[in-house]
Amino acid sequence: MAEADETHTGLVVASHGRHCLVESPDGVRTLCHAKGKKNEAVVGDHVRWRTTGDEGVIARVEPRRNLFYRQDEIRTKSFAANLDQVLVLIAAEPEFSEMQLARALIAAEAERIQPLIALNKSDLVEPFERAWTRLLPYQHMGYGVLPLSLRVSKDTDRAHLLGHLEGKTTLVLGPSGAGKSTLINLLVPQAQVLTGEISQALNSGKHTTTSTTLYWVDADRKTALIDSPGFQEFGLHHVDRMQLPALMPDLRPHVPECRFYNCTHMHEPSCGVMNAVSDTPNAGGGRIEPSRYRIYRSLFEELSQPRY
Repeated sequence: MAEADETHTGLVVASHGRHCLVESPDGVRTLCHAKGKKNEAVVGDHVRWRTTGDEGVIARVEPRRNLFYRQDEIRTKSFAANLDQVLVLIAAEPEFSEMQLARALIAAEAERIQPLIALNKSDLVEPFERAWTRLLPYQHMGYGVLPLSLRVSKDTDRAHLLGHLEGKTTLVLGPSGAGKSTLINLLVPQAQVLTGEISQALNSGKHTTTSTTLYWVDADRKTALIDSPGFQEFGLHHVDRMQLPALMPDLRPHVPECRFYNCTHMHEPSCGVMNAVSDTPNAGGGRIEPSRYRIYRSLFEELSQPRY
């Protein structure tokens, strides 16, 4: 019998451990498990799967357009695939970490995924102005920065967001307190109910919120949000340290000005990157903010450490 007759196509919409929830083209969802000991399928994957009793087994994962990673201190793990966009949600309060933001943007650049920064809590006037000023260098780099006030301007922000998300699969990242749950619930009102159902299905009745989940925003299933908990676990150990400048738009133009082709931009003489670092706040004009150069140095040193 041909493989097409014995397997089904599907989209992975949730994953936890060795199990994942696979949605068929007509919207039916089936609990599936990995063929071997390790589940290679991640949310956003297109898969072929076979029926085994009431469940299914993943036969293969179709080729991916891109793959996104997270990590803890021990391992790097893929968790989302076939993305059109990454939405990094931060807030005026609590003050966002520029290092976390940089990690997310570099990871998106590494997979050639379009990032969009959203700054929440525009109703907090002074904190928002300070945060917006901190983001000016990112606007100079060409990143889109979207102002939001998710708790105050719900209808306006929903329409504004849908204009950027429509027809795309978007991974939503954000630290605790930024308003990620509010954003998800604004765009997908039934998200909390769905999360409970999915979590129990994946964990044999146990309720957990640790699974990565895909939500459809529209009835036609053309616009999707992928929510994954644990922004703090985000990491870059799959990235080559020597590729870092190419993934940072403010550093990238200055690399050709370096005297040495293998310049690390850490200590070498006649380094185009170090020469471009400017103490003028939000200098623009091709200059590099000192805070951004400090992030580069920190990440370069981190990625230089041996991994066991």
